Amino acid sequence: MTDGWRLVGVLSLLMAAMSLYFLASHAWDVEGIRLVIRATARTSLVLFLLAFTASALAQLAPNAATRWQRRNRRDLGVSFAVSHGIHLAVLIALARVDPELFWKLTKIANIVLAGTAYLFIAAMAATSFDRTAAWLGARKWRLLHLIGGWYIWISFATAIGKRVPLSSFYWPLAALVLVAAIVRLIAMYQRGRRTAALSAP
Repeated sequence: MTDGWRLVGVLSLLMAAMSLYFLASHAWDVEGIRLVIRATARTSLVLFLLAFTASALAQLAPNAATRWQRRNRRDLGVSFAVSHGIHLAVLIALARVDPELFWKLTKIANIVLAGTAYLFIAAMAATSFDRTAAWLGARKWRLLHLIGGWYIWISFATAIGKRVPLSSFYWPLAALVLVAAIVRLIAMYQRGRRTAALSAP
C-alpha cells in the first residue's frame, strides 16, 4: 500500500486527472465546472474524515488498516488540502464564467465560513512538514490542528446538513460526518480517563 509523499502524489494526480476529464467531457462549460465542484467536495470530505479520525480509530480499533491510516495521517491531510485547493480553483472559475449563477448558489455568510476554513487548511498544510512543525512548537501545533480540524468538521457538517432535506443522497454523508465526530470524542474521553487514572495517587 502506498505511503508517505508518494501517496500524496498519487492522490493528487488522480484528482487532477478526474477534474480535467470532467471538464473536457463537458467542453469546459459551466456544467463541467459544477461537476468538478461536486466531485472535489466529495473527495475532500473522504480525505478529511480519514485524516480527522486516524488517531482515534487506531486507538479504538487497532488493526493493519487503522495503523496505515494513522501512519499516513499527515499525507491524507495534505491530500485533502490539494483536493480542496482544486475545489477552490473551480469555484473561482465558476464565479468568473457565470457570476450570476455563482451568487445564486452561495451567500456572503458561506464565503466567510468557507474562507476561514481555507485559512485553517492552509495553516495546517504549511505546518505538516518537520521544519515548520518544529518552528511552531509541539503545543501550538497540537492546538492549531485540534481547533482547525474541528472547525473544518463544522464546515462540512453545516454544508451537508443544509442539503439533507433536499436529497436523500446526503443522508449517508451526514451520518458519516456525525460518526467521525463521535469516534473522535470517544477516543478523547478514553484518553482523558487514562490520564486521570495514571495521575491519581
